[in-house]
Amino acid sequence: MASSVRVMCINKSDRFNPHERILNIGGVNADNTRWKLSQQEAITDIEQGKYAFYVMVNSVKANVIVAKSAYGHKYLKTESDGEQPNNLLSLPECP
Repeated sequence: MASSVRVMCINKSDRFNPHERILNIGGVNADNTRWKLSQQEAITDIEQGKYAFYVMVNSVKANVIVAKSAYGHKYLKTESDGEQPNNLLSLPECP
């Protein structure tokens, strides 16, 4: 069973790009140490069932899922929650 992990920050490749690609996701472990994974590592961990990532926005949990662009490129986003932009893209930058 996948471990549930909260994503608290991201790094983007280009903030002015309309398709804002995520480079990394990150958060804080129970012992207050920081963690960070590349988007590709996170995609692999989700697909292999190792981790189930989520974000919290205004006390609402949104699961992070793997999506595929029209060109077949995999990327991370949150499940549809009616929020624009995507909750994942709204997170602060990781240190």
